[in-house]
Amino acid sequence: MPIGAWLSAAVLDLLPDERRAARTLVGVGLVGVAPAAVSGWVDWAELDLPRRRLGLVHAVTNVTAVALYAASFAARGGDHPGLGRALGFMGLAAVGVTGAIGGHLAHHQDP
Repeated sequence: MPIGAWLSAAVLDLLPDERRAARTLVGVGLVGVAPAAVSGWVDWAELDLPRRRLGLVHAVTNVTAVALYAASFAARGGDHPGLGRALGFMGLAAVGVTGAIGGHLAHHQDP
């Protein structure tokens, strides 16, 4: 759910006069992080050691994305909407990286 909200916020960031809606979607994504993280940690606990290491890289990249989006949300709420958009796009790049790692963990490695 966070990925969908953040991707939608990025689309709105490309349109004029959609600041409030984009900030709302960034916030929705942040709220959805906790359940996604719990699910990820449950999955991680069942992995073998090499996949756990990659899972930790995935988790660190997720934390980076969440930190960027939290900073984006704060900047958008203040007098720095341009900074908020820039942080959002950096967060989206981190989400792309962590999504690729997560997909690799889920679909491309032998159990």
